[in-house]
Amino acid sequence: MNIHQTSGQWRLGLALSLLTVTLWGILPIALKVTVKQLDVYTVTWFRFFVAFGLLATYLGVRGQLPSRERLRSTSSKLLAIAIVFLATNYICFLKGLAITSPANAEVIIQLAPILLGAGGLFFFKESYSLLQWLGVSIFALGFTLFFYEKLTNLITSPTTYLFGSGLVVVGAITWSIYAMAQKQLLRTLSSSHIMVIIYGTCALIFTPFATINTVFSLNIFQLLVLLFCALNTLIAYGSFAESLDHWEASRVSSVLASAPIVTLISVDTVSAFAPNLMAPERITFAGIMGAILVVIGSITIALGKTNSK
Repeated sequence: MNIHQTSGQWRLGLALSLLTVTLWGILPIALKVTVKQLDVYTVTWFRFFVAFGLLATYLGVRGQLPSRERLRSTSSKLLAIAIVFLATNYICFLKGLAITSPANAEVIIQLAPILLGAGGLFFFKESYSLLQWLGVSIFALGFTLFFYEKLTNLITSPTTYLFGSGLVVVGAITWSIYAMAQKQLLRTLSSSHIMVIIYGTCALIFTPFATINTVFSLNIFQLLVLLFCALNTLIAYGSFAESLDHWEASRVSSVLASAPIVTLISVDTVSAFAPNLMAPERITFAGIMGAILVVIGSITIALGKTNSK
């Protein structure tokens, strides 16, 4: 089987990955606020619908919508896999987030980039240098230190909390499958073409389940947060999809793994200015040291290449 080859522009891939991790790090906070007002199906439908509308309009104005010839040359099975598994990821993650917390959900969802990295090594025949394997060890140590208390809390949490965490695990698994399908689809379609198809199809899938009229009951602040979630979908996934075209999946996944750091910093910032919206996260000294090691490990994995372009 012919597999997708990256462009080799790793600096562009790194920049796009950093943009993605920032947006995904902030997203759980916005989603947590939104699901207090709307059900998960309506939120998911709105995100896909707005992302599709904006991207389709942009491509249409530029005359860059995918052609029939291009679509016929694309694997319908891979497209179906990407659509179904991303849709499942959205629902499972959001349902899990609704009954847990932003930090908890972001911790567990890190299983996704780990699985993507493993997929990159196994399916796309990518490889790690000795320095990068050292980075993996540093990252694992930092991850353990940073999230020790979180993982301990999971064991002693009520059944509902554990169920929510289990949903996030399913979301992580389905996302990694989507991401590998997405990378392989880049052989025949551009990242924007893939995403406009996925957004549009997922919007149609969730339309029967959405309570659309409830969107009009939101106040200005709630509507702005919901719009941010939709724009986050468009920009973050667009950046992620494009990063896979320029950089190996294993490298992209290493950068995405630092998203919990962004989430916890964002939670503390929001809780300081608006404590009624978000409770602060308590971080011990061990947690701070773990965070530093996570960042160092991620950078080592991401930049420890032997043949950079």
